[in-house]
Amino acid sequence: MPADAIAPHGGRLVDRMANEPEREAWDEKAGGLASLTMDARKRANLEMIAIGGYSPLEGFMNEKEYLSVVEDMHLPAGAVWPIPVTLPVTDDERSGLGDEVALRDEDGTLLAVLHVSESYKPDKEREAEKVYRTSDPTHPGVAAVLGSGDTYLAGQITMLRHPAGLPFNRQRLSPEATRAAFRERGWETIVAFQTRNPVHRAHEYLQKCAMEMVDGLLLHPLVGETKDDDIPAEVRMRCYEVLLENYYPSDRVLLSVLPANMHYAGPREAVFHALMRQNYGCTHFIVGRDHAGVGTYYGTYDAQLIFKEFSPGEIAITPINYEHTFFCTVCQGMASSKSCPHDKENHVFLSGTKVRQMLQEGTPPPPEFSRPEVAEVLIEASRGD
Repeated sequence: MPADAIAPHGGRLVDRMANEPEREAWDEKAGGLASLTMDARKRANLEMIAIGGYSPLEGFMNEKEYLSVVEDMHLPAGAVWPIPVTLPVTDDERSGLGDEVALRDEDGTLLAVLHVSESYKPDKEREAEKVYRTSDPTHPGVAAVLGSGDTYLAGQITMLRHPAGLPFNRQRLSPEATRAAFRERGWETIVAFQTRNPVHRAHEYLQKCAMEMVDGLLLHPLVGETKDDDIPAEVRMRCYEVLLENYYPSDRVLLSVLPANMHYAGPREAVFHALMRQNYGCTHFIVGRDHAGVGTYYGTYDAQLIFKEFSPGEIAITPINYEHTFFCTVCQGMASSKSCPHDKENHVFLSGTKVRQMLQEGTPPPPEFSRPEVAEVLIEASRGD
C-alpha cells in the first residue's frame, strides 16, 4: 500500500483515544473526580483533539500557547496555528476542580479526562481583535468568545468514548480513516473543499476545476456549531449526497464530515481549515471568495492573501485560490472575472437572502445557480417536509 500523500501538521498524527485497559481504569477512578459538563462547542473541540484533527495539539492550550497563537499565529515550538483552542469555564466551575477533571456529556456520560496543567485569565478583547479583527459582539465568533467563561483550563486530554448517537456516523471518518481511504484508492494528490452551506453551481465549478489537477476530492462539510440561520447539517448532507449521485465520478470523491465548529474568523480560519485538512491527509485546499467570512468584516480575498504571510514550507498543504465564480448567460457556462469578459448584468448571482426567500416560496433557484435535485431537497426542508 502506498505511503500517505502528506505528513500531518507537526509531523505526527495525534491519537488521544484511550485503549480498553485505560478506559476501564478511568471509568473506575472517575467517580472520585470533579466533573465539568461539555456543551456542543466544547465536545467538538474535544473530539477534534482526540482523533488528531487538531494535530499537533494534545489538549487545550496553556497560557503560553494561547498568547503565542493570538499574537503570532504560531505555537511556541514554531508550528503555524491561527485559532486558539481553549476550554473556558466560569470561576465557580473552576473553584471545584482538581488536577484531573472528568469531562462529561450533558446527560452525565463520561467522555474524557482533562489532566489540568494550569488555568489562566485571558484578555478576551485582545483575543477578539487579533483573531477576528473586531471586538464587535454581534460577530458570531466574537460573541462565542465573550459569552464563554472567564477562565481557561489547560491540559492534555484522554478521550474515553465519543458521545452516543453522533450524527453522520457512516461519514464521520477520522484523519486516520481518510488517510487509509486515500491510500487504498491510490490517491497521491487530494484536494479538500470546506463548506458550511449546501453546494451550489459555483462550488461545483471550483471543485471540478481542482479535480482536473489532482487524483481525488475530499468533500468535507463542517458539522459542528454554526450560526442559527445556517442551513442545518442534516439538510446540507442530503444536498451533497444527491449532487454526488448525479454529477460526480464516484471513484474520485470521498464525502466525510468535519466535526469542528465554525468561528467565522475569515483569514485566520482559512489557514485553520487548511491545516485540519492536511491532518486528514489532503495535499491541496480550495480557498474561495470570503472564505469563512461573515458580514463585511473581511476583504473579499483576505483569506487567500493571509497564506503569503508565512514562510515557504511553514504550511505544507497547498492552497488553490479561486475568484468569485458565476454563470454567464453570454458565455453559457460557469466562469470568473479571469475568464469572462462580460458585464455583471449577464452573471447569475443570488444572495443568500434571495435564495432563502425563493425556497420558502417553493420556487426553485434557476438551474444556473443550483442543481434541481439540490433545490428540491432545500425546498422540502424549508417547508418542514
